[in-house]
Amino acid sequence: MAHALIIAEAGVNHNGSMELAKKLIDAAASAGADIVKFQSFKAEKLVSRTAKKAWYQLANTDRDESQFDMLKRLELSLEEHTELIRHCASTGIQFLSTPFDGESILLLKNLGIQIGKIPSGEITNLPYLKEMASGFQKLILSTGMSTMDEIKEALDVLILNGASKNMITVLHCNTEYPTPFEDVNLNAMNAIGRTLQVQVGYSDHTPGIEVPIAAIALGAAIIEKHFTLDRNMEGPDHRASLEPRELKAMVQAIRNIERALGHDIKEPSPSEMKNRIVARRSVVAGRKILSGEIFTEDNLSVKRPGTGINPMQWNHLIGKRAIRDFEQDELIEI
Repeated sequence: MAHALIIAEAGVNHNGSMELAKKLIDAAASAGADIVKFQSFKAEKLVSRTAKKAWYQLANTDRDESQFDMLKRLELSLEEHTELIRHCASTGIQFLSTPFDGESILLLKNLGIQIGKIPSGEITNLPYLKEMASGFQKLILSTGMSTMDEIKEALDVLILNGASKNMITVLHCNTEYPTPFEDVNLNAMNAIGRTLQVQVGYSDHTPGIEVPIAAIALGAAIIEKHFTLDRNMEGPDHRASLEPRELKAMVQAIRNIERALGHDIKEPSPSEMKNRIVARRSVVAGRKILSGEIFTEDNLSVKRPGTGINPMQWNHLIGKRAIRDFEQDELIEI
């Protein structure tokens, strides 16, 4: 049975509070996610002091606060990273964080993080991709806002600088918060896999949990989904995030779908075998038939249960003679 990696994206929904960050870890672990993911960055290296906020950030944060000041509040220090990693270990969930600059990439490597997560916004950042290409056991590349050619270029950079294709998973993604359903284009996920011959997954920003579940049915190896403790909190990503009970429902649904996908052999399942004799039919006497009488369409019938001659043998029976008397509805023998 396939087991997709489920990443619960806490991101910056900790609002700069370690207490809130730990509660997010607890909620992700309780929901059954495999990984809880944060974001690692230095505001000075990520954004200029005059950069404007995205519209969804303006809608969910202080409009008078610059993007730089907002991000500065949400930075995690080395000590905070260490504390969160320790808390993850104590709750049985894997810690992960997306680095947004060279200093943060090095920080995560030095902390022993084994998975490198490349966010959608950095897919055209060649110096960044070169730094991400080595030092991790696996790489996850998000592809929001990108074309197939841009994904291929990013993969080429990663591979040229030390990554192997079999260690990379490419996540189809739409970078709109929340993503309109008509913009998801979920079929593009497998198009990426076919075109670039790479393992694929899906990073979701739609409302609800339907699309990630559909992605699993289509073969996603990784699902990433934002979550929060409360969508009404102030912050850039809370509104487009699941709450804990929804995250748990998504995880449970994904695991159910994985179990339901099974294998590609069509055969009766163990649970339904007991129903075959009840639901299927056998050839029976349509009326009283005397010994030696010829079986015809008029004196035979097909009825439950399926414990006698299979009706698929009907043509083989027609024209044969009865070996004994048969009462109406009695199973035919030959």
